[in-house]
Amino acid sequence: MLTFIIALLAGALTGVLSSWGIGGGTLLVLYMTALAGVEQRAAQGINLLFFVPVSLTALQAHIKNKLIEKTAALSAILAGVPIALTVSLLTSNADGTALRKIFGAFVTAVGVLELFRKQKESK
Repeated sequence: MLTFIIALLAGALTGVLSSWGIGGGTLLVLYMTALAGVEQRAAQGINLLFFVPVSLTALQAHIKNKLIEKTAALSAILAGVPIALTVSLLTSNADGTALRKIFGAFVTAVGVLELFRKQKESK
C-alpha cells in the first residue's frame, strides 16, 4: 500500500510540475527508473501516456489566458510529430542500456545548460 501511495504522490507532483512546464515528465521517468525499478523503455512509454492528460489540462489553461502563439505552436507540431514517430520507430528495438545512457546524457546536458543560461530581464 505504501508503494502505491508513493507512486500516487510522485505522479501528482510530476503532473503539477509538468503543467507548469518545469519538466515533470523527466522527473517521472527518473523516479520510475531509479526508485520504482521500472525498465527504461517502459518508463518512457508510461511517461508519454501520463503526458497526454496533463498537457491537455495545461493547454486549456494556456488557451484561456491567451498564452499560445499559434505560429510557433503550428511549427512545433509540424516538426515534432514526424520526428517523434521516426525516433519511436528507430528506438522500438533499441537496447535498454543504450536508451538509459542516451537519456542520462540528455538530462545531464539540459541540466548543465539550465545552470549557465542567462535569465531574460522582465519588463
